[in-house]
Amino acid sequence: MSDTSAATSADPDLVTYELKGDVALVGLNRPDKRNAISDRFIEAIAVAVARAQSEAKAAVIFGHGNHFCAGLDLAEHVQKSPIEGVKGSRRWHAVFAEIEHGTIPWIAALHGAVVGGGLELAASTHIRVADQSAFFALPEGQRGIFVGGGGSVRVARLMGAARMADMMLTGRVVSAETGERWNLASYVVDEGGALDKAVELATVAATNAELSNYAVINALPRIQDMAKEDGLFVESFIASFTTTSPEAEERLKAFLEKRAKRLNVPKGDA
Repeated sequence: MSDTSAATSADPDLVTYELKGDVALVGLNRPDKRNAISDRFIEAIAVAVARAQSEAKAAVIFGHGNHFCAGLDLAEHVQKSPIEGVKGSRRWHAVFAEIEHGTIPWIAALHGAVVGGGLELAASTHIRVADQSAFFALPEGQRGIFVGGGGSVRVARLMGAARMADMMLTGRVVSAETGERWNLASYVVDEGGALDKAVELATVAATNAELSNYAVINALPRIQDMAKEDGLFVESFIASFTTTSPEAEERLKAFLEKRAKRLNVPKGDA
């Protein structure tokens, strides 16, 4: 099945949506503003995320134009009162949480600017693919503001608070290669290749057992936040619950009977 349409009838040009088989492709479509996120934009993203989770088994988010996302729409933000800013930040948190702790894996295809709120959005996905043109930055310090889209939690947990503070205090811009070393990206590919690689990974993830995918994206990060013995205890229940599901029983049987597909181990990763 392949369907291409706007994610929301109210904002037909902000987010594109395409379903390719079991993979949803969500495209940030405000290239004239480097895909900067406004209030209307965040609502369009929310609609696309909900739709993807209702009909796809994995999803890819990417940016149209020359950049993934340059972050918050500052022209809109500067006009807000403190309480409006709090409400806006909490809305970002809610929408990004639907990606991070939803029902399907999300892969981000990154190119050009992955800056501020764009990095916060990318950090809510489960795998990030950056092409050689991608660069990461957190310029909030220079703008007189602070991260508000979950960066102090998600981005800091990816690369560490010390590195995040360096970027925010000095305006340091990080290349795709450095981003990979700092865990901001899982893969670095040739320029122009991020979307294809992200779709490839999402297609693989979509073939996994639904319950296993749900456990990976929901249980794993929570276990990481637990004390050691608490995490091991919860792991035992998640492992038992997934292993005894009908789909797992069939997949394990296929493996034992040598009917399962063999692992495709790339050279250098064996």
